[in-house]
Amino acid sequence: ISNHKFNEKERTEQIIERMQKEDLDVALVSDAGTPCISDPGYEIVKAARENGIVVTAVPGCSAVITALSVSGMDTSSFVFKGFFPRENKKKDALVQRMIQGDEHLYVFYESPKRIVELTEYFASKIPWANVCLCSDLTKLHEKILAGNILDIYHRIKDDPESELGEYTVIVDVSGKPKEEEEESFSLEALLVDTMIKNRCTLKEAIGILTKNREDVSKNDLYKASLNLKNLL
Repeated sequence: ISNHKFNEKERTEQIIERMQKEDLDVALVSDAGTPCISDPGYEIVKAARENGIVVTAVPGCSAVITALSVSGMDTSSFVFKGFFPRENKKKDALVQRMIQGDEHLYVFYESPKRIVELTEYFASKIPWANVCLCSDLTKLHEKILAGNILDIYHRIKDDPESELGEYTVIVDVSGKPKEEEEESFSLEALLVDTMIKNRCTLKEAIGILTKNREDVSKNDLYKASLNLKNLL
């Protein structure tokens, strides 16, 4: 079945429908190179993920290219930065460049021992970002986790298996909400005020506000709590 830039939307709908109705396995193949890397395919991968269809990679030339090909993200351009920095000053400087730069997609390598720390850091600094964490690609225990950074952090922070296998981390920083910084700081102030008035912990303050305030979400409060921890 042909799939190119002129028929990709139509083909995506047809293929996803057939996979759901006929229980098919589908292979996405490129004439040369790896599908989805400056090549049609990401629309199908994205739609498959959105419909709960498992996407896996055939061994590729590198973890970066293999991970990008199954991420379901727009890979028309990307920046590979190697391992994420360890020093706080360098981390903050890099994230600022990511937010303010012309590119939207960044790829990093990360150790399994630091993956939870990295996702927590991203959750506090760029909570609107979408990520794709790939580990042990093409192997028996392959893991691919894709979604909003806050959701992904909650999924892996208490999972002992998250510290297995080297990671390729893809971060999409596009779509920053307007007045994001102003909102996060107002929520931080609200958390501190609640802690002082109720003589409670940060975790308890989140619970109190979630219960009593309909105008703020638990995810936003959790994001603000991570910012508070970084400021202390």
